[in-house]
Amino acid sequence: DVQLQASGGGLVQAGGSLRLSCAVSGLTFGNSAIAWFRQAPGKEREGIACIVSDNDDTVYSDSVKGRFTIASDNAKNTAYLQMNSLKPEDTAVYYCAAGRAITSTATTPRAYTNWGQGTLVTVSS
Repeated sequence: DVQLQASGGGLVQAGGSLRLSCAVSGLTFGNSAIAWFRQAPGKEREGIACIVSDNDDTVYSDSVKGRFTIASDNAKNTAYLQMNSLKPEDTAVYYCAAGRAITSTATTPRAYTNWGQGTLVTVSS
């Protein structure tokens, strides 16, 4: 049974940093793409960062490029999202996901079959 557990969300002031973690069990970590998505109230789920399993490419959305960094620790079966220079528009529920995405589908929700429960990030102005 595949499980993903996201944690690390919270309240932070604009310009601050947070690190999210995603503990993964039930799958071979290095054989799956791991991604972070977010969903703000009234908006569609947005893919923001991904590590693609077949070539270890990292893919970022334009909205977070240069501010967020995705990383993984295969020994711990854990993925991370380091978020710096946070803005109020980064406020959302953040989800981690695992699946067979490739570079061209890295930020597409349909490419992922396993999802964590979400962790709320609130950035105050």
